[in-house]
Amino acid sequence: MNLESSRFLLELGCEELPEKQIAIACNSVNSSFADFLKVNKLSCKNYNVSGTPRRIFLDAIAVEASQKEEEILKIGPAVNIAYDAEGKLTPAGQGFLKKNAVQEEAIFIQETEKGRFLAVKYLKPGLSTVELLQSWIPAMILQIPFDKKMTWSQPEFTFSRPLRWLLILWNDIPLSLPFFNVPCGNITYGNRFLGLEKSIPINKAEEYLPALREHKVIADIEERRTEITNQLANMFPEGDYQVIPNRNLIETVMNLVEFPTAVTGQFDKKYLSLPDKIIISTISQAQKYFAVQDKQGNLSNRFVFIANGNPEHIQIIRQGNEKVVNARLADALWYWNEDTKHPLQNWTLHLDNVIFQAKLGTMAEKTKRIIHLVTALAEELQLTETQKAKAIRCAELCKADLVTNMLGEKEFTKLQGYIGKQYALASGEDEEIAEGIYEHYMPRSANDKLPSTIAGTLVAIADKMDTVAGIIGIGMLPTGSGDPFALRRAANGIVQIVSFRKWDLDLFAFADRALALINRQTELDINACPNVHNFLEQRITGLLKTNGIAYDVIDSVMHIDKSHLHDLENRAEALNDLKGKDDFIHLVIGFKRVANIIAETKEFIPLQKDKLLEPEEINLYQALQVLHQDIDSALQKKDYPLALQKLIQFGKVIDDFFAAVLVNCEDKTISANRHSLLREVKKEFLRVADLSLIVLETGQ
Repeated sequence: MNLESSRFLLELGCEELPEKQIAIACNSVNSSFADFLKVNKLSCKNYNVSGTPRRIFLDAIAVEASQKEEEILKIGPAVNIAYDAEGKLTPAGQGFLKKNAVQEEAIFIQETEKGRFLAVKYLKPGLSTVELLQSWIPAMILQIPFDKKMTWSQPEFTFSRPLRWLLILWNDIPLSLPFFNVPCGNITYGNRFLGLEKSIPINKAEEYLPALREHKVIADIEERRTEITNQLANMFPEGDYQVIPNRNLIETVMNLVEFPTAVTGQFDKKYLSLPDKIIISTISQAQKYFAVQDKQGNLSNRFVFIANGNPEHIQIIRQGNEKVVNARLADALWYWNEDTKHPLQNWTLHLDNVIFQAKLGTMAEKTKRIIHLVTALAEELQLTETQKAKAIRCAELCKADLVTNMLGEKEFTKLQGYIGKQYALASGEDEEIAEGIYEHYMPRSANDKLPSTIAGTLVAIADKMDTVAGIIGIGMLPTGSGDPFALRRAANGIVQIVSFRKWDLDLFAFADRALALINRQTELDINACPNVHNFLEQRITGLLKTNGIAYDVIDSVMHIDKSHLHDLENRAEALNDLKGKDDFIHLVIGFKRVANIIAETKEFIPLQKDKLLEPEEINLYQALQVLHQDIDSALQKKDYPLALQKLIQFGKVIDDFFAAVLVNCEDKTISANRHSLLREVKKEFLRVADLSLIVLETGQ
């Protein structure tokens, strides 16, 4: 045995953990062990934390066997306090000796910047790593932050699922640990189908993974991921079929099994008459199986599931899974046939039975508000009558699928919108209207697609704005941890869509329209309007940051018009492009000087041209009149690069002014007039941006 460093193996054996809890446990053990090494000043060559549904393990290689001795320096009382006039230790000095358990011969005088003090040095022996581990392991187990915990035989101990055994090895020595009567030693267990009573002794840490593999357990998560990926890729060597890629599903199933075996199954071909996503949802979301397509890319009646049971009984396992899939698809086909007996329009009659929010009414009332907002949007954007009609029709039908059997039975809730699209097509609705019904929920996440149709885009904006304005309008602002109506996602979706479309839309005015509609049926919170505006402003700022706009550039333009997003983006991008260039930096320095000089001025007199005495201040005034006209022209054309170039050119006039004119002169009237002139300069700049908020790097 190497006395300098050792191998440490820990396994927490339990009943099957929910798949999402495995990562939580692994991350917790990993970070806790890292802290353990750091706090105790122990070295470790490397370690791995991983697991399966029935075990979480830590395998650490070349762990330092004990802490090093540590030299401790203790500073005591000042010399003049520690000794009396005769050079004998005072009670303070004797107390220092007693506290540190040393004799008088061991102390010495320590010179410091603050004076001379009594001091002592001694070597603190290091603890063995085994001792430290036996204290760390129980604390670590208790601190794993599972989403939910349960109790069983020991009410004072909670874990995600019952903890059944602990395996602890230090090199080849099993460590015992009293922990709520959980068996502890060098015993682990294989795959459940081999029998719960069949124990596996582990005599050395390096035997652990190979021994488990022999007993049908691939304990390492990464190995299981690779194994599943390879099996799926080679499932159909003839090339007639291919497993439809689903990375998220792989991440799920690898934590549902200990020894993955990919198995093919089939369902009745008659169910292929259902829309693809209904079939895939049944297979993948409900059953955690992989859908399969043929070489033409068409969905087939085959599927692949990852088994964990005895490979000798694959045929029985396959038959059981095929039975479940066929039963679920039979339900889906029944829902489809029943629902499509009536046009989608008919289902809107049942929206009165679904509450959106107690104060905001039913889904029928929400639909009416969406229709109103869509109509207003279409008119403001000056869309064609055809586009407007399609968008309104899309709004009328957008929530109808929520009350169909397919969604009402709660089995296919993730397909809302898609079901509406399919039922709209089955009802003979226009394809764009049907697609818009599906798209109006977009974007569903940060990386989701945006609506491609005009109808879907308008309904998406209207639906999301109604939700944001409604929920915030009645005083239910999202908190740091709580956002049950997904208001952040909805507001982010609004600004993403408007930004992508480059529409000149007044978002705040549109929000006010949504609030006015809500106010017709319920009382609004007193701060409804500013709260909604502030909430949207936060999303706008976030979008600008995501688009690479510097934070100080964002600050410098947000005072102008935050509600016209496309215009704000153009202004910020023009400014962002100039940031860092020499002439722009020079302009910022000049403007900051203007702003700083008048920052403390509380009252300004009217500017008097006849009080402008120096040629440079007369020139500044005259150039300012020209600049005003140039900025008017540039802003009218929304040509922000041009506006900024005009400001840069004007910067030379500012420099000349400061080089020749003393603003705070002795004549108070002249000084006040010059302050007023600089205020006019600042006002002109603020029409484009507040350059005083631009942060310059050190040395600029």
